[in-house]
Amino acid sequence: MSIKLLHKKLIKKKLTISVAESCTGGLLAYNLTRLANSSKYFQMGLTTYSNQGKIKILKINKNIIRKYGAVSHECCKAMVQNLSKISKSKINVSITGIAGPGGGSKEKPVGLVYIGIKKGTNLLIKENIFKSKNRNSIQKSTVSTVIKTIIKII
Repeated sequence: MSIKLLHKKLIKKKLTISVAESCTGGLLAYNLTRLANSSKYFQMGLTTYSNQGKIKILKINKNIIRKYGAVSHECCKAMVQNLSKISKSKINVSITGIAGPGGGSKEKPVGLVYIGIKKGTNLLIKENIFKSKNRNSIQKSTVSTVIKTIIKII
């Protein structure tokens, strides 16, 4: 994981970042804040694990969750867009998925994770299928993917 490289780039470019996590349970926020001086870029980390949390804190329209589910392109997009309004960070990240070992289905298997990254007006919503059925491995792979993607974007 290239968190050190991301750390340096965020500080050098004076970029701020906020995250809204579901299936990673704060692991991305932890990684973004584990190095000294992370206060120069890290603004907020919200762990909106439940649908209620997504609706109450991130103001996700409950019809989005009802129609598409919490683990969906649409929910991930709404999460990152609403986080952007709340945080005013230059970079905003949303994560929603199924880390398992249970909770998956044929349509939405364990390992399905949506990552949303918004930088300025650029918006990227990425569907990932992590092959591992191990919860911790899916969470770590998600965080690693986010870090690598942000490094490419900035």
